[in-house]
Amino acid sequence: MKNLVKYAVAYAKAGFSVLPMMNKQPLIKFADQPPLNHEQIEQLWKTYPFASIALRTTNFFVVDIDEHEGGDDGFKSIQEFKDKHPDLLKHTLAQKTAGGGQQLFYLKRDDTTIHQNIGWLPGVDIKAHKNNYVVVAPSERNGKSYEWLNHDPIVTAPKQLVQLINQNNNHSNDNINFNQFSGLKTKTTLLFETISNGLGDNGGRNDQLTRLVGGLLFRNVEPEDAYNLACIANSNTNDPLPDKELNTTFSSVQKKEIRRRGG
Repeated sequence: MKNLVKYAVAYAKAGFSVLPMMNKQPLIKFADQPPLNHEQIEQLWKTYPFASIALRTTNFFVVDIDEHEGGDDGFKSIQEFKDKHPDLLKHTLAQKTAGGGQQLFYLKRDDTTIHQNIGWLPGVDIKAHKNNYVVVAPSERNGKSYEWLNHDPIVTAPKQLVQLINQNNNHSNDNINFNQFSGLKTKTTLLFETISNGLGDNGGRNDQLTRLVGGLLFRNVEPEDAYNLACIANSNTNDPLPDKELNTTFSSVQKKEIRRRGG
């Protein structure tokens, strides 16, 4: 993998809101936050030199087309839509995803609100929420690259296209109820929540990091992956631990785990 900081800065200069990513997961808290400036981007890529790049869907949305093996064929769905509405999917900026799908980029309209619609067509999602994002070229995933299919400007979506996307959509994708999932929390659940929510207040950050790393290694997560997850948890902390302290704690926990296994 290569350092993509120059591409990230270029996207920001073009007016996009840039996010550093690891395994399709953001490395920072970003919901409802202002876009990163050039200095912040450069600093983040010093911390995460092999991060990939995502763009927040703030002033644009994406028609995300996938072909699921043994499931829905988004390419077939899009072709059927084009046959019925030949003038609506205007030629615009497009990319091929690392998974073999395609994404069409459209500017949002000032006169009509577009709502996120996961499952708009079989195999086709609309990513439009201001706090959603899309990974972009030249990022890589599992050794495969995202690639721009053209270098055309992003065009404004036709009003009728937006209306059809919104049709029969109860907007549930825009307002996910995070309180609907309740039940017994396992230790594994708490590990996931630590990664998402961060290491907590200053007094307990190191202890929380120790529990996180120990829990991941105990569950046979590869050390490199455990370290990346620890970095994500630290970046999601309001007052993150210094890199030196994080590295020292991680190494200490890893050595204890090796001794526990008799290595």
